[in-house]
Amino acid sequence: MVLQPGNVGGGAVRFARQVVLGRWFMAFASMLILSVSGATLIFGMYSKELKSSLGYDQRTLNTLAFFKDLGYNVGILAGLINEVTPPWFGLAIGAALNLGGYLMIYLAVEGRTARPPVWLMCIYICAGTNSQSFTNTCALVTCVKNFPESRGIVLGLLKSFTGLSGAIFAQIYLAIYGDDAKSLVLLIAWLPVVVSALFGHTIRIMPYPSRGDSGSGKSSAATATNQAFFHFLYISIALAAYLLAMIVVQKQTSFSRAAYAASAVALLLLLFLPLVVAVKQEYRILKEVEESLREPPTVTVEEPSALQMAAAPGQSTAIEEAEAEEAKQQPSSSSSCLGSCLKNMFSPPARGEDYTILQALVSVDMLLLFLATICGAGATLTAIDNMGQIGQSLGYPANTVNTFVSLISIWNYAGRVASGFASEILLSRYGFPRPLMITAVLLLSCAGHLLIAFGVPQSLYAASVVTGFCFGALWPLVYAIISEVFGLKYYSTLYNFGTAASPIGAYLLNVRVAGYLYDVEAAKQHGGTLAGGEKTCIGVQCFKKSFLIITAATAVGVLVSLVLVWRTRSFYEGDIYAKFRDDGAAAAKDLLASGDSAPAAGKPRKDEDAAESTADEVHAGPKVGGEAHVHAE
Repeated sequence: MVLQPGNVGGGAVRFARQVVLGRWFMAFASMLILSVSGATLIFGMYSKELKSSLGYDQRTLNTLAFFKDLGYNVGILAGLINEVTPPWFGLAIGAALNLGGYLMIYLAVEGRTARPPVWLMCIYICAGTNSQSFTNTCALVTCVKNFPESRGIVLGLLKSFTGLSGAIFAQIYLAIYGDDAKSLVLLIAWLPVVVSALFGHTIRIMPYPSRGDSGSGKSSAATATNQAFFHFLYISIALAAYLLAMIVVQKQTSFSRAAYAASAVALLLLLFLPLVVAVKQEYRILKEVEESLREPPTVTVEEPSALQMAAAPGQSTAIEEAEAEEAKQQPSSSSSCLGSCLKNMFSPPARGEDYTILQALVSVDMLLLFLATICGAGATLTAIDNMGQIGQSLGYPANTVNTFVSLISIWNYAGRVASGFASEILLSRYGFPRPLMITAVLLLSCAGHLLIAFGVPQSLYAASVVTGFCFGALWPLVYAIISEVFGLKYYSTLYNFGTAASPIGAYLLNVRVAGYLYDVEAAKQHGGTLAGGEKTCIGVQCFKKSFLIITAATAVGVLVSLVLVWRTRSFYEGDIYAKFRDDGAAAAKDLLASGDSAPAAGKPRKDEDAAESTADEVHAGPKVGGEAHVHAE
């Protein structure tokens, strides 16, 4: 950045403003917000406290887990609100729900309030986790709209931070509260609120930057964008490796409070390291804009032909007649408008175009994706939610079980990153369809379910790896397919319809299958009843039948996903991102042909005037080739 003497302070302030208001700082802020938005994944770390403090049996605990998943995944309200309000408003609603829900759970577990009935606890945990649907919708959907050509990478990267959030919470709570599972609930109550309050105002949708008309301009811009995301990826890998090392070391040795605090400080440094990448990208953008403004503009005067001038009066008359005819044909009542909407509901556009909400909901593609997600997400989520009880039933030490739960966050992260980046690379280079990636993920998850079902000695380590990886890998694929097939216009709402499949699967497989069969086995071990006594089941048989059924359900999901692969094969064989490149080029041409290019016909703007441009103007992208088109009237 070139700064004139005496203007260093002003230039630095303007650049700082550009950074804070820029799309890359928005991406960094989204990472921070999502890194504390995955508390649902560590339910196993405090579920035993809920069970013992409130006297619940396994089926009641699984009912709480279902409402946890219901709140987290049913974000249709969050999507609809995000369609009509700025993202910061949805983040504020989410912060309020998070604080209210989890704080009431903490007070109940600590005994500071009267023991609430089960239905009220279900409301508390549903409200608390529903806050995460607001943060996910507002931060993630906004990022996808700001980087539409890199949506697979964006989804994988941002969801990977959600996957790491469980391990992040574990490290921070050990540093602040020590090994106290009840205080973990308190940390979940206040930490996301603080992060949203600090960074929520920077989350906003920005104009999509033009890439230029030339192929080299598009290629260089896309390369620079992908390089930045790969830098974010490398930082996230370092963060995951650090968390993995801390989990292993803390299991092997005894840490003091000071050691926990030191590890938390190092964790925070890694979390803020992506800010360096954001600043570097904004500096590159600023240099590109300054260089484009220094180039002398080329003025092209286009004279209308005589034939066009002669035909102009007739054309205007024809246009007026067409407009009048169209006005007559417009619906004159709300009932006819409703009938038109219902008629169009079953006449969807081509795949990749913007579907309406109703068109997407009645689509066969959405139904197939929804069913496959019910089977896949419901099965893996059942394993994650019951990991504490699975380890206990198989005789693993309590410390080891907590390690499993923490490691699930790491493998969850690995799955999200791998599916996001790998699917984008395979799709762009080889035309490998994303629905086929879902098929592969579901097949892999079957192996983890079978390891749990048969209780192979020491197999829970491998089962936790496979389960966490597959659960994480599934979601970036589902979200990317929804955005690609049904468009981005109503993505905030359609994104949340996709997540609604998870609690349905969790209720069927977790509550109705795993919870019920566990209590049946526990009753057999304790005299045929669970009333007022020990509610723990010990042995392989506690979850064997459950996970055999879960494996069969996942196999059904594999078959359904193959049908989706067959239906979308021609769509994924084409260039699914051509629309965004064409729209960007058209917007650039319109900008050059509009009055914004008028100053170029006179005298070029000086560098001092260019420095006064706002951060939004910087992010609209430099003018292509320094050319301005002036149309003579």
